[in-house]
Amino acid sequence: MTRPEREVDVLVVGAGPAGLAAAARLAVAGVARVEVLDREQHAGGVPRHCHHGGFGTWTHPLTGPAYARLVLTAAVRAGAVVRTGVTALDWAGPLALNTVGPQGPENIHASAVVLATGARERPRAARLVPGTRPNGVYTTGELQQAVHLHGQRIGTRAVVVGAEDVSYAAADTVRAAGAQVVAMVTELDQSQATITRAHHARLRHRIPLLTDTTVTELLGHGRLSGVRVRHRDGRTVQLACDTVVFTGDFVPDHELARRGHLVLDPGTRGPAVDGALHTSRPGVFAVGSVLHPVESAATATREGVRVAAAVLESLTGAEWPRHTVPLVVEAPLRWIAPNRVAPGDEHPYVLRTSALLKRPVLQVVQDGRLLHQERPRTAVPNRTLTLAAGWTRLVDGAGGPVRVVVAGR
Repeated sequence: MTRPEREVDVLVVGAGPAGLAAAARLAVAGVARVEVLDREQHAGGVPRHCHHGGFGTWTHPLTGPAYARLVLTAAVRAGAVVRTGVTALDWAGPLALNTVGPQGPENIHASAVVLATGARERPRAARLVPGTRPNGVYTTGELQQAVHLHGQRIGTRAVVVGAEDVSYAAADTVRAAGAQVVAMVTELDQSQATITRAHHARLRHRIPLLTDTTVTELLGHGRLSGVRVRHRDGRTVQLACDTVVFTGDFVPDHELARRGHLVLDPGTRGPAVDGALHTSRPGVFAVGSVLHPVESAATATREGVRVAAAVLESLTGAEWPRHTVPLVVEAPLRWIAPNRVAPGDEHPYVLRTSALLKRPVLQVVQDGRLLHQERPRTAVPNRTLTLAAGWTRLVDGAGGPVRVVVAGR
């Protein structure tokens, strides 16, 4: 069967904050045919089912759904077309995608493609937690959708696996559903959320935090009846619960990038990009949590605005950058994004560490030359670090990889 074909100027895949912000900025700039696709039935991305605060600005705080409505309204009012229930299946050419939606299959050709496909939490099976397969096992996203979007009931006693910001949001959702949080469990030796948030959960809501602790087995048939945990000293304990929420451990939704043979960064596992968010394929950009799972909605929105500027340059015939240098990190740092650099890139970088670092010294080096050094106050696993970009003017475009290291390691 021959697929119907259409042409647009810019095709954005993913209607979360990054994709919608990019579409809004492009439409405002005068790009005539900007189209956004999303496989979900409603646009707005993850914030749609994050009913807690923390979105918007200090002067205009919003809940997640309110923020999702805001960015969607901005894109539509600017003139972008947002189509939901449409899935991009595969590439039909260098800048064309096979899609399927309510109106059937079609091929969409574009002058530029922006991948804003986001990230997802790894489920219990991918984390290799043994045991039976009872009801009552969720990821954060599944929990929030069940409670806030579908009004479903969960159990009465829940264990939250993880102790980062998203874990505390999951605990809030459990409480909003009328259930008790029996404990929060983390393999690390402390909470990775802010001190204020961790103390609030422990003191006001009396949620125990079990550090240096691993979930080793799920128990129960039909319905979860408990989890077995092991402490670092080898002691095992059974926690009685009928709900368990696995939080964090995000991976990028990079299926389209992988099928398009885009170069992927081994650290983030998302598309490798430079400071202007160019991928390895001319005309294809990537933005948001597909690059660095997972940052805040505000970060995604700022990146959407940034990628729009690069797309506009591309549409006017600017040459696709071919001489960028790999930007890599060394342990205990986990990843950095963007992860390719060209001399003069101006945008800051985000990175993560796998170990707690107190008053670390970050050094940026290339071929034995020290390009930059800075001293963040602390570096905590699962919490974002930022790295200024002023040093990029010192990069030798013909040199070796640029490395970010922790001095003394």
